[in-house]
Amino acid sequence: MTVNKKLYTIPYVFWLLLFVIAPVLLIVYQSFFDTNGAFTLANYQQYLTSGTYLKMTFNSVFYAFLITLFTLLISYPTAYLLTKLKHKQLWLMLIILPTWINLLLKAYAFIGIFSVHGSVNHFLEMIGIGGKQILFTDFSFIFVATYIEIPFMIMPIFNALEEINPSLISASRDLGANGFETFRRVILPLSMNGVKSGVQAVFIPSLSLFMLTRLIGGNRVITLGTAIEQHFLVTQNWGMGSTIGVILIITMFVIMFFTREKKKGGRTK
Repeated sequence: MTVNKKLYTIPYVFWLLLFVIAPVLLIVYQSFFDTNGAFTLANYQQYLTSGTYLKMTFNSVFYAFLITLFTLLISYPTAYLLTKLKHKQLWLMLIILPTWINLLLKAYAFIGIFSVHGSVNHFLEMIGIGGKQILFTDFSFIFVATYIEIPFMIMPIFNALEEINPSLISASRDLGANGFETFRRVILPLSMNGVKSGVQAVFIPSLSLFMLTRLIGGNRVITLGTAIEQHFLVTQNWGMGSTIGVILIITMFVIMFFTREKKKGGRTK
């Protein structure tokens, strides 16, 4: 049985080495070379001393924080409501359904909705407010990014809420706690692992949404993802692009460390 189990892990280990570890090592390796192929530390020096890159880093973290915050504020009540519904699995499937649609198609759909002659401006004109410049603004970028990321926040929170033992909630009420106290002292703490998983699933991808920054933000929102795209596809400075990629990978591990799931006694899972 032990030998068979080891054999089953071979495809997984092969996939992990080939498509996860190898690309990361390649990015780290490439970050130490300039455009002429010479070994250098100038890429990291330039990144750490350039006001432009530091501003991009701040923008990336700031917008990712806003997207994660708005996504969480929408997703937690939604996930909580789903657990109370009769056909919750059906409603959950309807929420997840938009994730099956290609990101590019959704972006172009919102371009049509938010454009000068789009549905939103037609509605504003109909009620007498008049047309507004909605597309290519911070609002449109954050709105679309939040919409796209919502299912990835709802899923882990919903699963965490579903795993809560109903007897704990009943015990809280039997001891005299009202609905708010039960939520604050029982439901919210027991669902925090789901919240942390959702934050990981939303915050990390939101650091590098270069497609939405172009199509929806109109390049007004400049992030590290945009810079990586420019260095690899336009300037051909793969070393600098890889350096920014390494920074994003480090940021990813930092976020995962602070949002890791904790076991009793302070041990991490």
